[in-house]
Amino acid sequence: MVGRLIGLICLFPYFVFAQSKVPSMSKGPSMANGQLNLEWVNSAKGYHLNKISVLNKGSWIKLSAKPSGEFSVLYAADSSSLQESRGTDKGLDFPESIYRYIIPIWKQGTSLVQMNKAGKAFDFYPDRKKETPDQLIFQKELDQFSLSSSWEFDEQHPNDLKVTLKLTAKKPGYYSIASPELALFDKNNFKWATVPGVFQGNQLNINFVNAYAYGQGIPDVPVMVRERTASTLSPLVQNSQNITLAVIPEPGTGRDPWASDTKTQGTWNLGLSVLNRKGNMMPTVYHPVLGQANSYLAKNESVSFSFRYTIMAEDWFTVMKHAANDIYQFKEVLALKKTATSLTDRVFKMTKYVTDDSLSMWQLSPYKNMEIGAQKYLGGVYGSEKDAIKNSDYGAMWMLAKLTSNQKLINNRLPYARNFKIAQQHSEKDFFYGASQGQYFLQNSKKFTEEWGPYTEPIGSTYYLMMDIGNMLLFSPDDAKLRAELKLAAEKLWSWMKPDGSWEVAYDNKTNEAMFKDILDLRPTFYGLFIAYKLLGDEKYLHAAKKGADWYIAQAINNGAFIGVCGDTRFAPDFATAQSVQALLDLYEITKDPKYQNAAIAAAKIYTASVYTHPIPSAQEKLVNGVKRADWEISQAGLSFEHGGILGSANHHGPILLASHAGMFLRMFSITKDSLFLTMSRAAAWGRDAFVDQKTGVASYYWDAMDKGAGPFPHHAWWQIGWIMDYLISEADLRSEGQISFPRGFITPKVGPHQTYGFAPGKVYGTAASLILGAGLLKAESPYLEYVTALNADQRKCFVILMNNSEQKLTTQVQLNPEKIPGHPTAASKELAIMDKDGKRSLLPGNSNFLNIELAPFGLKVIELCY
Repeated sequence: MVGRLIGLICLFPYFVFAQSKVPSMSKGPSMANGQLNLEWVNSAKGYHLNKISVLNKGSWIKLSAKPSGEFSVLYAADSSSLQESRGTDKGLDFPESIYRYIIPIWKQGTSLVQMNKAGKAFDFYPDRKKETPDQLIFQKELDQFSLSSSWEFDEQHPNDLKVTLKLTAKKPGYYSIASPELALFDKNNFKWATVPGVFQGNQLNINFVNAYAYGQGIPDVPVMVRERTASTLSPLVQNSQNITLAVIPEPGTGRDPWASDTKTQGTWNLGLSVLNRKGNMMPTVYHPVLGQANSYLAKNESVSFSFRYTIMAEDWFTVMKHAANDIYQFKEVLALKKTATSLTDRVFKMTKYVTDDSLSMWQLSPYKNMEIGAQKYLGGVYGSEKDAIKNSDYGAMWMLAKLTSNQKLINNRLPYARNFKIAQQHSEKDFFYGASQGQYFLQNSKKFTEEWGPYTEPIGSTYYLMMDIGNMLLFSPDDAKLRAELKLAAEKLWSWMKPDGSWEVAYDNKTNEAMFKDILDLRPTFYGLFIAYKLLGDEKYLHAAKKGADWYIAQAINNGAFIGVCGDTRFAPDFATAQSVQALLDLYEITKDPKYQNAAIAAAKIYTASVYTHPIPSAQEKLVNGVKRADWEISQAGLSFEHGGILGSANHHGPILLASHAGMFLRMFSITKDSLFLTMSRAAAWGRDAFVDQKTGVASYYWDAMDKGAGPFPHHAWWQIGWIMDYLISEADLRSEGQISFPRGFITPKVGPHQTYGFAPGKVYGTAASLILGAGLLKAESPYLEYVTALNADQRKCFVILMNNSEQKLTTQVQLNPEKIPGHPTAASKELAIMDKDGKRSLLPGNSNFLNIELAPFGLKVIELCY
């Protein structure tokens, strides 16, 4: 009977007054449906909220936050007070003068408008109201303007209250409308708050720089941030009752990063905050922004602003997903995706690219009686004269050599890359003995250096020695020199660990003194010791890795506080957060302690806020460097930051195309069954042709570079090979429910959590098989067909694992060329069989190598080729 009553209430959701379990109403206007109840009272000041209640598991809960209902409008008579003048005395000495990339961004971020000090605030309660069958309307007349607001429930989403504000100017000037102050949350007692992509945490942080620049907690001053790095437009707070309130602007209100024929990433339409202008904890959105487009109104001109409040008895992550999936239609993002080139084909194209000395900018340099090899790096490096070289993904290098048997890689690349790695370790028996000397080598001055200064980071040993050497040793376990180098690096990292399980961010190369004392090393530095334990077997390394992970969980994940690994942005939070997810999952696999898996899940949820879910992609035609593109082709939705927040590169460049997290998110979906991880993985990987140089298969790094390929970063191709292989093999594992699986290696530095494969056999429906990459082994008509190949040498079987990367059914023809199986130049098929995703095997008639294949949406089948 109760369920039937609730169903009837949902059919007539507006202004249903109290009956049975619905809370009693006040004398003022009220709104109620099956999920929310709001009551106003009228006083001398006007109409203000008296009660907010939300239904939770059949019972009504009164929101503990103090109801308010106060409106606010910002006004400036002229633009003189809206210039980029500094709006705070905090952070005056931040950042240091050498950080040329982030100084102008910090200046913008601390301007009068972003500090929410520009103009004059008119705070008021409406004094007139009108009720209709569908809406509650409030009105207010002031000398400067009139304001009308309409309030109604969303029939599809009963926890949403839709509001439209319309302001009409009586005096000319600049206006900004704030979403009303629905309630005042307890600033000293809340579970979580965030402007996704900018900052997050479970407490206010009085350290302005740490909170605002690094996103470590909520700034204790009422900052107003831009939408350009807000990943999901939903500032929110989860209170101690586990009730979450978010303010979500209607789609189309925020900036379009490429509105027509040029980049408009920096257009500022929305201001987002967790503390409103008065400093009260209430998620707030402002539109338009003072001094920005549409904020100036002549007398009698009007501006409107629509948004919604979401109030749910759910955690912050559920509400953020609601904003992304239900309001900004992110769960539909794959439906528009079309592709011209498969990811598999990109790997083959990039194989040619990385083995071309000229295109890949491969360099050999003499160093200490040996030749070291790496690729040119034309970005900024401390002390560089445009002579820096580096290697990126050693796991991908060794994997590709093994899977392809490419002799140029084996003979002309790997030995010199190995020399580079040996040379990279500090060999003098001083304070830095055993540590990494730096990730770059300067050919003119014949020295290694770190990215942005003369310092050494403990995480540099994890990254540029232990991760890389670890992956190399998986393929060459008998390499005594590399094992010794790993041991030496492990001892140094172990000795630098503090008693509490933490590390310093960096040490000065001259004084040996710790640097960057204003921030903690909130990065997965502990992972190097995990690698040392896996390969060297010493229990002290496992003990230390667990200790480091425990500190990281307590200080970083539990508080939502992170830093990154990019020195040029002074370690603004970045993809190191995603790496920590995989690092903790790897540690869980060894220890089986659920706290590590739980922490990995928590970190992965936080990292979803590094992925854009807006604006909604469309088929609108746009012009990109003279080429017509549909909006969805260049959409940011589904792409992740290099780093977002106040300081990050996403402020100007937008997100990156290097989707290292794609495989990890598939693994996270396998654990949690939360579809957001699945959608985010595929949205990053699929249909990104507009960013890919079609000749080389290399995608641009930054979104705003569009299809310029590797540009000044030729080594990025290795990272792209690495993440694509991790993604494809993880898809095969997921779609076969673990029946197709291959051992994963270690995380690679430094762009995210993808891992290497191919060093050991895996399983294809119970049969041992080793991964191979044979160019030309399969030719496919459709670019939606992805494939992974594996070989069982003993039984003379080749498995071709086919996957449909589309939401549509796929019917296509493939051609098998058995003679392209690596190491078997005269192979000819004697028997063909096909297995569905459950492993059911069916023989195919004859031995024709032309096959018609049908795959369901997201489908998988395996061709078993016996020769």
